[in-house]
Order: sequence, then structure tokens, then C-alpha cells
Amino acid sequence: MTTGVAGKGGGKKGGRSARSEGPLEVLLAEDEESFIDALVIGLSNEGFRVTVARDGVEAVRLFDESNPDIILLDLMLPKMSGIDVCRTIRTRSNVPIIMVTAKGAEIDTVVALEVGADDYVTKPYRMRELVARMRAVLRRAPGGPDSTDRGENADLGTEGSWESSQIKVDFDQRRVFVRGVEVHLRRKEFELLRLLVENSGRVLTRDVLIDRVWGTDYIGDTKTLDVHVKRLRSRIEADPSVPVLITTVRGVGYRFASLPD
Repeated sequence: MTTGVAGKGGGKKGGRSARSEGPLEVLLAEDEESFIDALVIGLSNEGFRVTVARDGVEAVRLFDESNPDIILLDLMLPKMSGIDVCRTIRTRSNVPIIMVTAKGAEIDTVVALEVGADDYVTKPYRMRELVARMRAVLRRAPGGPDSTDRGENADLGTEGSWESSQIKVDFDQRRVFVRGVEVHLRRKEFELLRLLVENSGRVLTRDVLIDRVWGTDYIGDTKTLDVHVKRLRSRIEADPSVPVLITTVRGVGYRFASLPD
């Protein structure tokens, strides 16, 4: 069953960038009626249009049908888990996804970020915080006012390439080669790596990394950064358990230390 607020709009695959007018579309994947009712009313009052999926299978189907601008995805859904829904959607779209998790489910939060969620909130949450996170994620999404294709992180370097004996980063084509083999990075992973390699040898604090990659309006905790660093290490380090390229400076941040030629 689908709950539409203020009707439904058309638009080609691509979400927000495909719409020139009208409210932003939210796909809400949630099976607890008390949360559904509150969110539909609250988000409608904030100017969003809401489509509701009450299980994971329906969420995937409605994603294809409704072309949402953003997804609020509960972790625990009937028929198909939020993790599997996120993983499925990420094979076909970079639409912003905010995962909703139970309070204290840290391992689930890490897994959610690892499969491609952009942010997460824990139940119970305040509507004001949720809407702030939604708007922040939307601003940084492709086609949004702060997105990469409109100049986001232009000061990180947009021309040429960086290369050491271990790794080559092509800024123009957004391609990364590790020991001669191309590895495919997600958008935030590439932005994080670009910032680190351009400051090779320097310690970048956690605050600087978050501000430069996620934006100064990011209001989540630093766990998102840690997960992205872990994921990046798994792609570029010879032994991710003993990192030599991206090293941790305890209590401060991270340093990229390329190996000598």
C-alpha cells in the first residue's frame, strides 16, 4: 500500500535533478504505523511529498516507480532488510539514503554505512534533527546546490593527477589505480582520498576531513568518517589490517603517507 502526500510527480531516473518544480519526493520505508503517521504529517508540513513502503520488497518496487529524491530507510523491515534494500538500490542509483536504526545498534549502523547509506538517525529522533539531516544530504547530492557537479570541493583539486609508487589518482576522470590495477571508489571515498593525497605527509584532523568532504553543515557523528576510512583502506592498502598509506594519528586524525619511489 502506498501513501501519497500532495500527489505524485513524474520525472526521469535521476531524482531531484530531473525535477524543475514541485516538492521533493521522499520514499519512507517503515513498518511501524506510529512512526509512519508522524513522519507523513511532519514531512508534509515541511514541504516534502511522501510515498510509504511498509516492507523491503515494496521499497525496491516503489523506488523504481516513484523516482524519489531521498529515501528514509528503516533497518528492520519485513520481507527484505533495510541493509539489503540499500545494497540493491546502490547498484542502480546514488539517490541519498538515510538509514533509521534502533538506538545502540552500532554494528548495524556501521554495516549500513558500508553498503552505501549517506547518513543515519537512531530511534527515537526529533523531527527537527531528521529534517536538518535530510536537507544537508540533499544539498550534497548530485544535482544539489553543493554537489560535485556544481563545484563542491573544487578547492581540493580538479585538474591533473597525483602519483606515487603505490597509487595514482586521476582527478579529471575520477579514477584510481593501486599498484597498476584500477579500483572503483564511491563518490565520498574518492573525495576523501583526494583530500588526503593532496595533503600527503600532513596530519588532517577529523574536523577538517568532515568539513571538507561532508560539508560544514554535517551534524552527524564522526563514525561516518571512520567507516569511510576503513572502506578506503580495504580498497587501496596491501594489508588493510596494517595500513601504511592511510595512517591514524591517535586523538587527532589521519595522514596519507605514500611509500617512496
